[in-house]
Amino acid sequence: MTEYTIEYSPAARIDLKGIYSYIAFHLKERTTARNIINRIRKEIKDLDVSPDRYPSVEWEPWSSMGMRRFSVGNYEIFYLVNHDKTIVTVIRIFYGGRNIQNMIDTNKD
Repeated sequence: MTEYTIEYSPAARIDLKGIYSYIAFHLKERTTARNIINRIRKEIKDLDVSPDRYPSVEWEPWSSMGMRRFSVGNYEIFYLVNHDKTIVTVIRIFYGGRNIQNMIDTNKD
Protein backbone atom coordinates (compact mmCIF):
# COMPACT_ATOMS: atom_id res chain seq x y z
CA MET A 1 0.00 0.00 0.00
CA THR A 2 1.35 3.41 -0.99
CA GLU A 3 1.66 6.04 1.71
CA TYR A 4 1.19 9.67 0.79
CA THR A 5 3.02 12.59 2.36
CA ILE A 6 0.68 15.20 3.85
CA GLU A 7 1.48 18.87 3.27
CA TYR A 8 -0.36 22.03 4.30
CA SER A 9 -0.53 25.10 2.08
CA PRO A 10 0.32 28.40 3.78
CA ALA A 11 -3.39 29.32 3.63
CA ALA A 12 -4.39 26.05 5.35
CA ARG A 13 -1.88 26.73 8.14
CA ILE A 14 -3.38 30.19 8.59
CA ASP A 15 -6.87 28.63 8.61
CA LEU A 16 -5.87 26.25 11.43
CA LYS A 17 -4.37 29.08 13.46
CA GLY A 18 -7.50 31.15 12.92
CA ILE A 19 -9.77 28.33 14.04
CA TYR A 20 -7.70 27.81 17.17
CA SER A 21 -7.50 31.52 17.95
CA TYR A 22 -11.22 32.10 17.52
CA ILE A 23 -12.23 29.22 19.76
CA ALA A 24 -9.47 29.65 22.34
CA PHE A 25 -9.48 33.42 22.70
CA HIS A 26 -12.80 34.73 21.40
CA LEU A 27 -14.93 31.94 22.85
CA LYS A 28 -12.46 31.37 25.70
CA GLU A 29 -12.47 27.60 25.22
CA ARG A 30 -8.80 26.62 24.95
CA THR A 31 -9.34 22.93 25.67
CA THR A 32 -12.07 22.75 23.03
CA ALA A 33 -9.85 24.60 20.55
CA ARG A 34 -6.99 22.18 21.12
CA ASN A 35 -9.32 19.17 20.78
CA ILE A 36 -10.83 20.44 17.52
CA ILE A 37 -7.42 21.18 15.98
CA ASN A 38 -6.13 17.75 17.04
CA ARG A 39 -9.21 16.07 15.54
CA ILE A 40 -8.82 17.97 12.24
CA ARG A 41 -5.11 17.08 12.04
CA LYS A 42 -5.80 13.41 12.80
CA GLU A 43 -8.44 13.16 10.08
CA ILE A 44 -6.10 14.89 7.61
CA LYS A 45 -3.26 12.52 8.60
CA ASP A 46 -5.54 9.60 7.74
CA LEU A 47 -5.46 10.73 4.09
CA ASP A 48 -1.96 9.23 3.86
CA VAL A 49 -3.28 5.78 2.95
CA SER A 50 -6.47 6.47 0.99
CA PRO A 51 -6.61 10.03 -0.32
CA ASP A 52 -9.22 9.35 -3.03
CA ARG A 53 -11.94 8.19 -0.64
CA TYR A 54 -13.66 11.59 -0.52
CA PRO A 55 -15.59 13.18 -3.39
CA SER A 56 -14.35 15.86 -5.72
CA VAL A 57 -15.70 19.38 -5.46
CA GLU A 58 -18.43 20.01 -8.04
CA TRP A 59 -17.87 23.71 -8.76
CA GLU A 60 -15.29 25.56 -10.77
CA PRO A 61 -12.49 26.42 -10.69
CA TRP A 62 -11.81 23.72 -8.09
CA SER A 63 -13.51 20.90 -9.98
CA SER A 64 -11.06 21.18 -12.88
CA MET A 65 -8.18 21.11 -10.41
CA GLY A 66 -9.35 17.81 -8.92
CA MET A 67 -10.02 19.37 -5.52
CA ARG A 68 -11.52 16.99 -2.97
CA ARG A 69 -13.32 17.74 0.28
CA PHE A 70 -14.47 16.18 3.51
CA SER A 71 -15.90 17.32 6.82
CA VAL A 72 -14.54 17.15 10.33
CA GLY A 73 -17.21 18.36 12.71
CA ASN A 74 -18.20 21.84 11.55
CA TYR A 75 -15.17 22.26 9.29
CA GLU A 76 -14.64 21.50 5.60
CA ILE A 77 -11.19 20.40 4.48
CA PHE A 78 -10.21 20.94 0.84
CA TYR A 79 -7.22 19.12 -0.60
CA LEU A 80 -5.44 18.02 -3.76
CA VAL A 81 -3.85 14.64 -4.48
CA ASN A 82 -0.70 14.31 -6.56
CA HIS A 83 -0.46 10.61 -7.37
CA ASP A 84 2.82 10.96 -9.25
CA LYS A 85 4.61 12.45 -6.23
CA THR A 86 2.40 10.67 -3.63
CA ILE A 87 1.58 13.96 -1.93
CA VAL A 88 -1.68 15.20 -0.45
CA THR A 89 -1.79 18.98 -0.10
CA VAL A 90 -4.38 20.51 2.20
CA ILE A 91 -5.40 23.73 0.46
CA ARG A 92 -7.97 25.31 2.80
CA ILE A 93 -9.94 24.60 5.97
CA PHE A 94 -13.21 26.51 6.27
CA TYR A 95 -16.00 26.70 8.81
CA GLY A 96 -18.81 24.74 7.17
CA GLY A 97 -21.48 27.32 8.01
CA ARG A 98 -20.04 29.74 5.47
CA ASN A 99 -20.94 29.93 1.78
CA ILE A 100 -17.70 28.29 0.69
CA GLN A 101 -18.54 28.03 -2.99
CA ASN A 102 -19.26 31.75 -3.12
CA MET A 103 -16.00 32.49 -1.30
CA ILE A 104 -13.84 30.69 -3.87
CA ASP A 105 -15.89 31.27 -7.01
CA THR A 106 -13.59 33.49 -9.05
CA ASN A 107 -16.08 33.57 -11.93
CA LYS A 108 -18.68 35.65 -10.06
CA ASP A 109 -19.14 39.29 -10.98
